[in-house]
Amino acid sequence: MGDALSRRHGIDRREFVAPAAGRLDVVLAAACPDLSRARLQRLIAGGHVSVNGAAVQKSFRVAAGDRLSLEAPETEHPAQTAGPGVPILYEDDDLVAVDKPPGLAVHGAPGDSGPSVAAWFTGRYPDDARAFDVERPGIVHRLDKDTSGVLLLARTPQAQTALSRAFEARKTRKAYLAICMGKPEHERAVVDAAIARHPGDRTRMAVTRQGRPARTEYQVLASDGERTLLLVTPESGRTHQIRVHLAAVGIPVANDRVYGRGGEGRQLLHAWQLTVPHPGGGKLTITAPLPADFMDAVRSM
Repeated sequence: MGDALSRRHGIDRREFVAPAAGRLDVVLAAACPDLSRARLQRLIAGGHVSVNGAAVQKSFRVAAGDRLSLEAPETEHPAQTAGPGVPILYEDDDLVAVDKPPGLAVHGAPGDSGPSVAAWFTGRYPDDARAFDVERPGIVHRLDKDTSGVLLLARTPQAQTALSRAFEARKTRKAYLAICMGKPEHERAVVDAAIARHPGDRTRMAVTRQGRPARTEYQVLASDGERTLLLVTPESGRTHQIRVHLAAVGIPVANDRVYGRGGEGRQLLHAWQLTVPHPGGGKLTITAPLPADFMDAVRSM
């Protein structure tokens, strides 16, 4: 694919000839691996991409030999509040794994400049962040705001694509530690129940036959009868999956105000360990130490 690239007045201009037919966004992703798929789609929607001189939609079918032009204004990351420090567990040229503190959002809503891991990433890796969508730079997966532990961020669009595909294909292994209320009937069990948006409250999830398949395995590590420490390994990655599944079988996460009985402090759920195929080859396993509030809760059992 022959191409030309120039930069002037903060705009990245690229022109190239499509070597084969395909959807516009797919052809662009192959031609511009340094730009994230989300950013390319925003450029198309904003009219910054043309085919043979005409603006088109992302679903447009490009023919072999079509001339594509792209103008990408330099990404402007607005000033954001970095918030508390985010400990780095592992770092290389492709990715960074952090120990997300409880109470810190992974990313804010559009236009939100409050503290988040995304804001921290933009401040620490400004050059890397420019290749990504403004609101979710480097984001590969998510943790709930009050869940602590291992969170992975990509430093390049290529790594983001590889890691996102690994999560989608369930080639990752996630292990959580949770303190739940009560004691389960079995020392080890699997919750296999579909999850979807709650029909009466769109901010919540619920177990429902019309939902998407979800499986969560748990194992009892310790219990005082009133509360139980669990090792939890979700096989799928639905929103609020662990919290919904444990609540569904009568052992909600301690302090969970949405699916449990509430309580003082945050929900006691910690993303303890994550194993992923590294974009450069091999496997990477990252472990996050237990935060102080979780350790205190374990000691009090």
